[in-house]
Amino acid sequence: MHRTRVKFCGMTRVEDAMRAAALGVDAIGMVFTARSRRCLAIERARAIREALPPFVDTVALFMDDDAGWIGAVIEAVRPHLLQFHGSESPQACAMHGIPYLKAFAMGEGRHGLERVDDYAQAAAWLLDGHAVGEAGGIGQVFDWSLVPVATKRPWVLAGGLHADNVGQAIAQARPWAVDVASGIESSPGVKDPRAMRAFIDAVRAADAQFA
Repeated sequence: MHRTRVKFCGMTRVEDAMRAAALGVDAIGMVFTARSRRCLAIERARAIREALPPFVDTVALFMDDDAGWIGAVIEAVRPHLLQFHGSESPQACAMHGIPYLKAFAMGEGRHGLERVDDYAQAAAWLLDGHAVGEAGGIGQVFDWSLVPVATKRPWVLAGGLHADNVGQAIAQARPWAVDVASGIESSPGVKDPRAMRAFIDAVRAADAQFA
């Protein structure tokens, strides 16, 4: 049976990250771009990273950030993966020597897919509901029928997901993984324990239904 992987993004508190790990998430995301309301200081991010048990990946998210800042985060936090949400070139994404996810803004529809093949070296492609130039994590759903059926890289589905719609999203788009931020929050960066559990339960129920 296919198991849809789950990433909880926008983590800002150790207790939320630990609760996510206990629920069985595959990865947590930490945001390091200043334009985000969930932007983390390196010290707090390192505390989250060091508190996590093994086999939970950490993902450091950037959006058109300076290479020096990215390098400083990598050195201090040691993330397993990077995630790029801006107009970074394939070379800029790959230069740090760490596997990366490349996000594509689907707020303008099919145009968001025009450059995916340029990022053939990405570990996965992430489709988010925001428009070009906007930060993710704003809870915007896009048209899931645009998700390609067969691709060269795994797809991660993001954008406006929550416990009430993630099952439908999995049924329609059949992604490798789903990524949620605002859909499990009580406020930006503060996760709601009940929403977190409900999201995981909904993903597992969808996996069982479509096995």
